[in-house]
Amino acid sequence: MVLLYIFASVVLVNCIYYTLFSKFSFSNPHKSKKQDLLPVSLLVCVKNEAENLKTHIPFWLEQDYPDFEIIIINDASYDDTLEVIETFAEKNSCIKIVDVKNNEAFWGSKKYALTLGIKKAIHQQLIFTDADCMPSSKQWLKEMASHLHEEKKLVLGFGGYQKLPGLLNRLIRFETLMTAVQYFSYAKAGNPYMGVGRNLAYTSKLFYANNGFMSHMEIPSGDDDLFVNQVATKENTTICFSEDSFTYSIPKKSWSAWFLQKKRHVTTAKHYQFKHKFLLGLYYVSEVLFWALSLATLLLLDWKIPVIIIAFRFLIQYIVIGKAAKKLNQKDLTLLLPIWELLLVFIQLTIFISNIASKPTKWK
Repeated sequence: MVLLYIFASVVLVNCIYYTLFSKFSFSNPHKSKKQDLLPVSLLVCVKNEAENLKTHIPFWLEQDYPDFEIIIINDASYDDTLEVIETFAEKNSCIKIVDVKNNEAFWGSKKYALTLGIKKAIHQQLIFTDADCMPSSKQWLKEMASHLHEEKKLVLGFGGYQKLPGLLNRLIRFETLMTAVQYFSYAKAGNPYMGVGRNLAYTSKLFYANNGFMSHMEIPSGDDDLFVNQVATKENTTICFSEDSFTYSIPKKSWSAWFLQKKRHVTTAKHYQFKHKFLLGLYYVSEVLFWALSLATLLLLDWKIPVIIIAFRFLIQYIVIGKAAKKLNQKDLTLLLPIWELLLVFIQLTIFISNIASKPTKWK
């Protein structure tokens, strides 16, 4: 009987988190204030991205926005990246180039390269994306920039991944969906903790007022989520999740590449504020315990009551996450939600164990 009480308690914790997530799932996008649009600088830090730039620069250039510049930061690339940028810059005066050379103090540091790009920007409103990101519409810049105003200096957007065949693609998109549900929900609850550099906006004033990335310059990753974790507040942060505001990136094609990417993200998360680490850790532990105790109670106890508890938990999950998936254009993941969750829990556990032995040291 004690086992059943413990299991019920774990499910209760799960459902409390889903209640938190419902703050995003049942919310509606704010309408953009297009009349208040200010000039913006779009910043893209790239390293060996010649092919992606050929594909995506045209999409950035065709944005329906009255006044913007594109600052492309070449972070010591050794392919044709610089030549590609220069070719586009010759034909488009709005493209500015920052060519970063490696130096002894900041070898391979994306944060150092990004800092140089921010210093180059002539506008105070900054929007960030990656070389492999395609805007979902020509209104992307408008949607993101319209949320920047005197009170809100930081905007969290959704950076999804392209839909491709295969198990890995679905798992990547499910992990991205769950991450977005969490950071949007925490922000809605007045406790923002992270954002993604694939789709992020903030003002240069906010950047300089917090000394940029200086407090975590030595950490290879975290130019997006760790910066947000340290500077975001209930008062200065908002979210943007209208479908026109999404970006879509090219997902990893191999399990090893995705595994390495997730290892980098985990090493950054340990530097979050304690309250965020505790809340995120409790959620993950409750997921692990749910699956372990589901099996234990079904095997060791009368199966009827555990099945009712499990079914109730899945119902709440389908309602909350299913609605969020529809909102973020990921409806195809809804049917097998429990399967994706179980796979992700196992992989995350493997990553945590792997990071104890070795940690990534470069952003690329």
